[in-house]
Amino acid sequence: MLSKPMRQATINRKTNETEIRLQLNLDGQGLHQVQTGIGFLDHMLSHVAVHGLFDLNIQAQGDLHVDVHHTVEDVALALGNAFDQALDERKGIVRMGSCYAPMDETLAFVAVDLSGRPYCVVQADWHTPAVGGIPTSLLPHFLESLAVTARLNLHARVLYGRDDHHQAEALFKALGRALEAAVRLDARRQDRVPSTKGRLA
Repeated sequence: MLSKPMRQATINRKTNETEIRLQLNLDGQGLHQVQTGIGFLDHMLSHVAVHGLFDLNIQAQGDLHVDVHHTVEDVALALGNAFDQALDERKGIVRMGSCYAPMDETLAFVAVDLSGRPYCVVQADWHTPAVGGIPTSLLPHFLESLAVTARLNLHARVLYGRDDHHQAEALFKALGRALEAAVRLDARRQDRVPSTKGRLA
């Protein structure tokens, strides 16, 4: 029987632009407290926690008097760092996961591979310059930044949709579900790394 390690991480990230405190538990219940100063970002991150069954606490302060860019980017970087830290050597995990998520008229798809090699592809057509106070150009950038520090391969696509809120929400729900599937421990794998090379990256 595969013993269950404590797959948790605490990240404290401070720059001249942002200060972020983040706690992540991969084997949680979807409990979350997210306060970034950007309501729509809080909403999206809550979806990742709830649908990924991750316990997530994020307290972020950023230079919102400039704009939301630094906060959105740095929260993504900190969250990616937390996944990387909590996964440790990535032994015993399923490694890959994917999810189609519908949201009213929208359908989104996310696939992830915890390969140790950062790569991100996002295909989405946005209909407005911003949603919830966040430029829609920043939503792909959030996913790209997450992929870099989490050291994962991430493909995200909005297949169709009319409402940008729905498109973003479907993407983040699918992200949570895909990550939940990928981080699962497989008792058949025991403490082996899921790679023919014997290591990831």
